[in-house]
Amino acid sequence: MATSSNFRGAIKNAQNKALVGPNVIPNALPYLGGGLVLTAVGTYGGLGVIRSNPGIFMTTFFVALVAELVLFFVVRGIAEKANNSTALPLLAVYSLLSGYTLSGLVYVALGTDGVGINGVAIAALGCGVTFIAARNIGSNLSEEDGLALTKTVSMAMIGLVVVLVGQLIFSLFGVYTPSWLEVGISGFGVFLFAGVSVVDFYILPRTYKDDQYLSAALSMYLTYINLFIFILRLLIAINSRD
Repeated sequence: MATSSNFRGAIKNAQNKALVGPNVIPNALPYLGGGLVLTAVGTYGGLGVIRSNPGIFMTTFFVALVAELVLFFVVRGIAEKANNSTALPLLAVYSLLSGYTLSGLVYVALGTDGVGINGVAIAALGCGVTFIAARNIGSNLSEEDGLALTKTVSMAMIGLVVVLVGQLIFSLFGVYTPSWLEVGISGFGVFLFAGVSVVDFYILPRTYKDDQYLSAALSMYLTYINLFIFILRLLIAINSRD
C-alpha cells in the first residue's frame, strides 16, 4: 500500500528530530480540505457513471486506480522538493482520481440497508471528530510518548497490510471473508487510522519544513481517506451480517 510506505518513511525521518516545520500543519490544512472536496467531486462523478453506464465503470475504475498509484509517487517526489506550483495541480488530479475509485464503495454503502446516505455522513463526521481529537492529543505528545506511539502504529500498519493482501488473494480464488471477520478487520482499521491521525501531529512537524506543506497535506489526506474507508467498511459489514 502506498499509504503504509509513506507512513513508515515519515516515521523513520522523524525519529530523534526536533521540529523542523512548526507551521507545516497549519500551512497544509487548506490543501487538505481542498483535496477532500475534490475527492467528493470525484466520488459524485463515479456514482454518476455507475448509475448511467455501469458497463464501463470497472474498466475506468482500473484505469483510474493505476493512474492514481503512479500519480501518488510522482506527487510525493515533487512535493518533498517543495516544488509546490508543480505539485498542486497534480495533487488536485490525484484527489479526483481517488474519489472516483472510492465511488464503488460508496455505491455499495448507499445500497446497503442500515447504511445509506446516513452511513456515509457518519463516516465523514467520524473523520472530522477524529481530526479534532487527534490535533489536541498529537500536538501535546512528549518525545517519549510520541516515538512509542509511532512505533506501535507502524507495527500495526504492517499487520493490517498483510491481512488486506491475504484477503485480496483469497478473494481471487473465490474465498471471501466471513462477515464477522470483516467486522474485525474493519474495526481494527478504524482504530489504527485513528491512531495514525494522532501520530501525524507528532511526525509531520519533525519530517517536513514549513514550505513542504503539500507533502504534509498528502500524508494527512491519506490518513483521513483510509479512516473514512474503514468506517464505511465497518458499517457495511455490521449491517450485512446474517
